[in-house]
Amino acid sequence: PDKFDYAGAKKAALEARTWDFATIGPWISHFEIYCQMRGLENALLDTIINPDFLDAALEKIDAIQTAMLERMLTEMDDSLDIVFISDDMGMQSNMLIPMESWRTHFKSRLKGWCDLIHRHGKKVLYHTDGAVLPLIPELIECGIDILNPIQHVCPGMDRSALKEAFGNELIFHGGVENQKILPMGTAEEVAEETRECVRTLGKNGGYICCSCHNIQAGTPLENILSMIESAR
Repeated sequence: PDKFDYAGAKKAALEARTWDFATIGPWISHFEIYCQMRGLENALLDTIINPDFLDAALEKIDAIQTAMLERMLTEMDDSLDIVFISDDMGMQSNMLIPMESWRTHFKSRLKGWCDLIHRHGKKVLYHTDGAVLPLIPELIECGIDILNPIQHVCPGMDRSALKEAFGNELIFHGGVENQKILPMGTAEEVAEETRECVRTLGKNGGYICCSCHNIQAGTPLENILSMIESAR
């Protein structure tokens, strides 16, 4: 935890405040860090054939990340608005790991982070790509406030259905499809996609409109501007 630049983070947040932006950080994770350490194939196998090793490693990851998070929340205080938890749990067709594995290894640890963040008066943004409909009710139980990125081309991730089911409990963040429409569509197709996200995910509020994931290199500038202007 001592290796993080807390003063630098606070300086960056205060600079963002002068532009009237919400500030988000730090990036914290359990499984993504584990995958970086073990490699994706080994990490997925560990959930099935090596769960004790997985749990021991996650305990260490959790201890380090929690200590960093507590210090960041304390030192940044009012300069921080949102904490970013990123733990991809979905493929484009299904969950990445079984729900039972998620409950065993990740649910209580995620809830611990959400509780800590809320005690400091901050919001929780949770990131996972893919077809994660089965996970959403339990993410809400853990206490997440904002769900990103809403990859609506995946099974079960229909925008209107998600809004109907969870719109009173979650803020949705993202949505504008960026595998085909944003990088390869026309500016008008991007505008139509953006308006549909606002119409569905943004019905009665509770939506932060932006690309479904990071805008990729090579995306035409006119498409990016079309998304922004259509959201406005």
